[in-house]
Amino acid sequence: MSDIQAQVSEAEWAARVELAAFYRIIHRLGMTDMIYNHVTLKVPGEEGAFLINAFGLDYSEMTASSLVKIDLDGTILLPPPHDYGINYAGLVIHSAIHGARPDLHCVAHTHTRAGVAVSSLECGLLPINQNALRFAGDLGYHDYEGPAFRMEERDRLIANLGTANNMILRNHGLIAGGRDVAQCYVNLWSLETACRMQIDTMACGTPIHAVSEEAIEESKRIYKLANDPDGMGSYTGAKLEWAAALRLLDREDGSYRN
Repeated sequence: MSDIQAQVSEAEWAARVELAAFYRIIHRLGMTDMIYNHVTLKVPGEEGAFLINAFGLDYSEMTASSLVKIDLDGTILLPPPHDYGINYAGLVIHSAIHGARPDLHCVAHTHTRAGVAVSSLECGLLPINQNALRFAGDLGYHDYEGPAFRMEERDRLIANLGTANNMILRNHGLIAGGRDVAQCYVNLWSLETACRMQIDTMACGTPIHAVSEEAIEESKRIYKLANDPDGMGSYTGAKLEWAAALRLLDREDGSYRN
């Protein structure tokens, strides 16, 4: 698979390494659904091109060389060194977001137990803990229309995402986006954690203490500023958290870099 590195730019190879690492981290965190779900990343310097997982590989097997480069129509731009193709549902969801939101370079979609549970609740994600409040004003909702195999669903999905960076797909799962892998990673981890916390809290069967409207509005203000790269430094924090995740992978197994 090392022949792929010789066929791409240095910037694309660096993107491939980061995306492969993201898949490995998601596997390590137990946020996978067999060979399903997707994380995609725009190819630097190539308009409309992005990287996606090969449909058939486990997340633990993902490497920089095994990723598939496609365009917004699903055309394979660089033949991968294996016989696996792509999941069409991944193309529909991710091409919609990459095509309409040039600011979201990395997009992750999961079917986790907690994420699907919250997506199936009429109330959706409740503002009842600090992790959930990260998404106050930054979370869209899209109703389930069946498996995402129809291209016409893309317009409705984008309309429901709006200007948010993250989304709950009703009765389906979670979507997290970011301007790069680091921010997407932090958003996905935080959204998943907020869902787990909510399910645990609701399972107690006792009244839930509400967060005040003042605290919710203050959280919106702070996290909006934190998500601004010129803001209070959370963007740097995402870089630091992602760097720590990479160090963890490299200590255990750096094969994702191949």
